[in-house]
Amino acid sequence: MNWNDFLQQTPLDEHPGQEDCVLCPLPSRGLIRVSGDDARDFLQGQLTNDIRAVTPEQAQLSAWCTPKGRMLALFLVFMHQGELYLQLPRERLDAVLKRLRMFVLRAKVTLEDASEDLALAGAGGACVEAHLANLPEKNFGTAASDGLTMIRFPGEPTRAQVVGAPDAVIAFWRQMADKASATGENWWTLQNIRAGLPEVLDATAETFIPQMVNLDVLDGISFTKGCYTGQEVVARMKYLGQLKRRMYLARAEGNHPISPGDSLWSPHSQSAQGAGKVVLAAGQEALVVAEISAAAAEGMRLLNEEGPAISLAPPPYDIPELEG
Repeated sequence: MNWNDFLQQTPLDEHPGQEDCVLCPLPSRGLIRVSGDDARDFLQGQLTNDIRAVTPEQAQLSAWCTPKGRMLALFLVFMHQGELYLQLPRERLDAVLKRLRMFVLRAKVTLEDASEDLALAGAGGACVEAHLANLPEKNFGTAASDGLTMIRFPGEPTRAQVVGAPDAVIAFWRQMADKASATGENWWTLQNIRAGLPEVLDATAETFIPQMVNLDVLDGISFTKGCYTGQEVVARMKYLGQLKRRMYLARAEGNHPISPGDSLWSPHSQSAQGAGKVVLAAGQEALVVAEISAAAAEGMRLLNEEGPAISLAPPPYDIPELEG
């Protein structure tokens, strides 16, 4: 059965009742399949992370930047049935794929949109540990079973993303259906926010340097791999200590909608670029990149000085600039 047809026949509860086990489709995620003899060498010269570390047992986050170090895309890089895949928001896929192909030149590399070839779903809660017995313990660890590639995601509750041919993912869904509450993708986005996992969307493309969204802390940057596009800027941020913005958890007062790319306002901001921007949002919760100095003071608001108040908190991992 077609994955989209299956989902249309599957009722989703936006407020799942079984807090201990949740199942959700991930239709907004797109996939680029990278194949050919030079696939790894090509990606090694483009992305921020060391592609040699991607194995059937380990996925990774990795950014693709402009020469000025601004992120065009943030990928989850993983292997499925012996091939490399770049996962990103589907809204970014066409623009990224078109531009990435421009750099192939004479390399033996094929870049294909594989979004319709494979299906993606997420599972979270106690049932993940109970029913996915071979799920790795390490964040972004991967394992293969019954035609699926399972990827462990950071945060609580325990979460896994499953990738595979539609028939295999449908079989997994049916197997888990009597144990889980089926809900929409917004649940997965909210868990990513709470885990401090960023995305690059159309509204934020070419806005952030990787360290601003904490990719150095999330093991999304290799500082020893050698050259890649934007490497000089990214390295300068590390070795010269010029980073003035970091990503925080945020919550807005009231019911004002929050969208990626929305600006932040602070009376303490001293930057012509403003106090910060929203990275990712779900309901009243968001990830935002903000000036460290302004975030340490009170008075942050969404959009402008009359916008709803925004409260900030550190993400659930250690950030050197925020310690002490």
